[in-house]
Amino acid sequence: MDHSLSGLTSFIADFIVHIDTHLVSLMAQYGSWIYGILFLIVFCETGLVVTPFLPGDSLLFAAGTLASLQGSSLDPHILVLVFCSAAFIGDNLNFFIGRSIGPKVFHFQKSRFFNPEHLAMTHAFYEKYGGVTVVLARFVPIVRTFSPFVAGIGTMPYRKFLFFSVGGALLWVSLFCYSGYYFGHFPFVQENRKLIFLGIIAVSLLPPVAGYLGHFFRKRDAA
Repeated sequence: MDHSLSGLTSFIADFIVHIDTHLVSLMAQYGSWIYGILFLIVFCETGLVVTPFLPGDSLLFAAGTLASLQGSSLDPHILVLVFCSAAFIGDNLNFFIGRSIGPKVFHFQKSRFFNPEHLAMTHAFYEKYGGVTVVLARFVPIVRTFSPFVAGIGTMPYRKFLFFSVGGALLWVSLFCYSGYYFGHFPFVQENRKLIFLGIIAVSLLPPVAGYLGHFFRKRDAA
């Protein structure tokens, strides 16, 4: 079991680091079904709290970049529609899962597929930013996955969540996907794609890392 989990972790890490290469391979192998695969990745990343490790920002940018290349079978507007649908449906599933489970989830123990510290970090985001967290969280890995879940656990009215969910999905997907499409064909981007993808991942991870460190030091000082 540990060996299988280690293998899955290695595969996901390799997929994220070489995301452009893997997407090209998937397009060649599955053709138009690539849209369904991309939908599934974003849906799981936003809709299931057990898969916050899946690619988000870098996937949108990489897909947009590949759509900009001459001869590519990817259409940027279809990509935006697919990604927005996946993000919206995933968000809503996550919201209602959180609502059905309720506050008792805060007492769950840490496991391979669930880390209560991620939940606490997202809860701190809500305490600081309120309902707009649903939008801001779109640009923060891990928090993006837990945000709708925590919104469902809390007292946020569904209409309010729906408004932020739609707006956040449109903003997040359009920004990264169209940025990849309109800038991806530039020679500098083509020559440094992997560095740019890694840079996107690194920058997007800064808020959760800073939040975790702040939580760690506050916890240590209180001890």
